[in-house]
Amino acid sequence: MEVMYIILAITIAGPVIGSIIGVIKKPSERFMQHMLAFAAGIMLSISFLELIPEGIKLSSIYLTCVGVFIGAVLMYGLDKAIPHINPELNRQEQGHRLRRTATYLLIGIFLHNIPEGMAIALGTVTDLGTYLAIALAIAVHNVPEGICTSAPYYKSTGKRLKSFLISSSTAIPLIIGFIIAKFVFQAIPLEVIGMIAAATAGLMIYISGDELIPTSCNKERTIDGITVFSLIIGVLFVILLKLI
Repeated sequence: MEVMYIILAITIAGPVIGSIIGVIKKPSERFMQHMLAFAAGIMLSISFLELIPEGIKLSSIYLTCVGVFIGAVLMYGLDKAIPHINPELNRQEQGHRLRRTATYLLIGIFLHNIPEGMAIALGTVTDLGTYLAIALAIAVHNVPEGICTSAPYYKSTGKRLKSFLISSSTAIPLIIGFIIAKFVFQAIPLEVIGMIAAATAGLMIYISGDELIPTSCNKERTIDGITVFSLIIGVLFVILLKLI
């Protein structure tokens, strides 16, 4: 039980820390690139080293493939149907349009964070290292989201505390998704849990390939050689967590 609270605290810290930064001072673009590359390394390694093998173990190779595809399609559908985070969206916009953009982003992040909360809950049926790594990856991934919602909202309203509180509220669906999934996992067969593990991998692979890695690239859209090492460090971090 204590571990669950620690994991939830780590997860919630992502959007909260990002929201604080957003109403104080936005970090450098290079720092953000390294942070996102690190999160991508964690998500990819968790997907290929932990979740997909776990899916095969609990269900089958066929169901695992179906699960990965379903997870990726789910995130693709959400990205197409709902406005989601884009660090460039808070640039070159002013007044009510900026506030409207921030509001759209908040709605999008709310809905995107529910499956992410469910992904964290998956760790309750795997080992502690996987549990911790998923939570940390999603927390790091959510820091830029907090920045890119609180900063434009604060810029358009001038209300620092209100902007922080509204942006931080995006942590609520993470908790909701976690609670829903935790109870669901207790009532479904292991084969289905294996398929959900694979779907979580598909979700993370999609986020990494569609959002984290492209955003960690420089303006010329080529990958910075040093930034790649942040991704590699994320991979090594997951491997070292096996020592826990």
